[in-house]
Amino acid sequence: MTSTSKYHLPKGTSADGPYDLLVTPESAGWGCSGLRILTLKPGEAHALSTGDSEFLVLPLTGSCTVTTDGRAFELQGRSSVFASASDFAYLTRESEALISSASGGTFALPSARTERGGLPARYGRKEDVPVELRGAGACSRQVNNYCLPGTFDAEQLLVCEVLTPGGNWSSYPPHKHDEARPGQESELEEIYYFQIAGENGFGYQRVYGTSDRPIDVLAEVRSGDTVLIPHGWHGPSIAAPGYDLYYLNVMAGPGPDRAWLICDDPAHGWVRSTWDSQDIDDRLPFGENR
Repeated sequence: MTSTSKYHLPKGTSADGPYDLLVTPESAGWGCSGLRILTLKPGEAHALSTGDSEFLVLPLTGSCTVTTDGRAFELQGRSSVFASASDFAYLTRESEALISSASGGTFALPSARTERGGLPARYGRKEDVPVELRGAGACSRQVNNYCLPGTFDAEQLLVCEVLTPGGNWSSYPPHKHDEARPGQESELEEIYYFQIAGENGFGYQRVYGTSDRPIDVLAEVRSGDTVLIPHGWHGPSIAAPGYDLYYLNVMAGPGPDRAWLICDDPAHGWVRSTWDSQDIDDRLPFGENR
């Protein structure tokens, strides 16, 4: 089953120029969040102009050097998204950067439109990325919290990775963040970019709305697919048995405060209370974090 929703972008359908995936605020039909996926062959380089957005350079596979503002950041990267977290680089708006890779690789470039630009380009160490085990039982998953409030400073950009063992559900209970309600919920546009372990691996992503703001997505997702979430309840993200599921979350919103505040779908929020009596899946954490 493949979703025909405009919010599900199968691999290759949103490629543009040097990018395997190009999502901009304009192409998504919203105001802030963006994502590019860049693959470099050994010895290749790519010049990036950040324009009105801040960016991360986040290796998915391989290593690279990021040169900007007279500085060079050496990103050692990783062999796969399931092997470990990665070091990364932060790029400020209205800047120029050169991304080069001696051995080649694939690199995520999440972005957020911002009117501020007071933060300098910086290097983020892999060792400093908080690795969180969330949920329990069949809802166990791992979250690599790269660029969230309290983990790494940015103007508007929020970035994390979620890794879900085969057969488990993540992004569950379904939740939303599409209204500005101080202390309760923040307004954020979100992008899910998927990778799945195994040649024929697949998973499912659900997004649904309310009567006044409808949206209805049930997408079978495979490696390289993307799902856009402008509003509404999202979850679960389901990993098929035998196939571990990875997704990169990119979020940004129009509010003056950089915050990630969510509310659960009240029909399903009770599930959280069941986790207290369950163990975390012993397949977690992935890779070198074991």
